[in-house]
Amino acid sequence: MTRKDRFSFVIDFFQKHNPTAETELVYDSPYQLLVAVILSAQCTDKRVNMTTPAIFEKYPDAAALSKATYDELFPLVRSISYPGNKTRHLLGMSKLLVEKFNNTVPMTVEELMELPGVGRKTANVITSVIDQQPNLAVDTHVFRVAARIGLSQGAKTPLATEKQLLKYIPPVLVHKFHHWLILHGRYICVARNPKCGQCGLRPVCKYFQKVVKVEIGSAK
Repeated sequence: MTRKDRFSFVIDFFQKHNPTAETELVYDSPYQLLVAVILSAQCTDKRVNMTTPAIFEKYPDAAALSKATYDELFPLVRSISYPGNKTRHLLGMSKLLVEKFNNTVPMTVEELMELPGVGRKTANVITSVIDQQPNLAVDTHVFRVAARIGLSQGAKTPLATEKQLLKYIPPVLVHKFHHWLILHGRYICVARNPKCGQCGLRPVCKYFQKVVKVEIGSAK
């Protein structure tokens, strides 16, 4: 099977079984999504969604957040992983949004990456979710699932994975593809003991063909 055929199968599967895939982060504005994504680094969406309502109530926009002090914001971020760094990132991000971007979240990857706490992955999430731009965010789930299935080959970094995947995904579907793989990685193709018995991608999955089927055969 060619990689093009594998991508075609995966895309057809998700188009049928999860056509409206979207982020599980709860937000009502680009500012809120930006805050949530910054907080979500190495943290679960569930925990972020438990934390952000209090932040958004007290600081409804970047202008309000930019006036906060570290000691005021930290208690609201405390339950998140790396709370000190993320508190500083949110404060720096909000100040730059106000000073340089007129209290508005920019919609280019390059401008977003100027903001504290925003790397390429976060910028890709913001532009793809808010503006449906064909930018692919590669987090740990996407990196793992793409390699296991065989969508990426030998990629050692998220950027290398991103470049490989973009060669085979129709631009109109790129903004969904991240969510397809991240949700699949979160609930089915988990890091330890992937739930291959529940996976509809088994016919094209290299991991299943090379590891799981071999283990099943040797156990007989």
